[in-house]
Amino acid sequence: MADDAKAKSAERMKRLKELHLQRNEARKLNHQEVLEEERRSKLPTNFEARQRRAQWILEDEDKRTKCADSGQDYDRMKLLNSQADEQDRLHRLRAKKKNPDQGFSNYEDATTRQHKRLVSNLKVDMVEYEREKAAIGEETFYAGRNTVVQGAHVDKPEAIERMADDLKKQVEKREKFSRRRMHNDEADIDYINERNMKFNKKLERFYGQYTSEIKHNLERGTAI
Repeated sequence: MADDAKAKSAERMKRLKELHLQRNEARKLNHQEVLEEERRSKLPTNFEARQRRAQWILEDEDKRTKCADSGQDYDRMKLLNSQADEQDRLHRLRAKKKNPDQGFSNYEDATTRQHKRLVSNLKVDMVEYEREKAAIGEETFYAGRNTVVQGAHVDKPEAIERMADDLKKQVEKREKFSRRRMHNDEADIDYINERNMKFNKKLERFYGQYTSEIKHNLERGTAI
């Protein structure tokens, strides 16, 4: 009986010692994790992304070097090992980075964005470019603030035709995107025609939060 009690006591002590060791191990791991989290908190916010980018660059350069040593075209091999939909997605992302759509801020920025988009679609005829520059001279070709360019350049009929075709395409594109909104019979009528209705909606969108109290006072007849 005494031997059984000693055996049970020894088993409990062994179990207790294992629990102490596990607790100490958990405490040690927890302390290491706290130190690691503190170290990460002191790093820049985009440190991990920059690290992944640096690793990708190193791997890409290594693959490019191996392809060059074996006489292969790395860009071609890279395309052969990638899916078409993934390449299409990357192409769209690169196009957005070149001309990002930041949303409407003002008409000047919108006009500048449209100008850049239209210019990017033009194909420059370098032969005609050099011929025109030689014909009128560099001083007039690269006109400054005080340069008189009246009559120095004459547009060709085919160039005018291209411009007209481009304007027609712009009009057709705008017509596709312009859609008539559903009419709300219960909405207040504060316009005299459709153009005035659109203008009032713009005013409400930009200034409605500042003029709502004045508008309500006028409707109630309590405006001062």
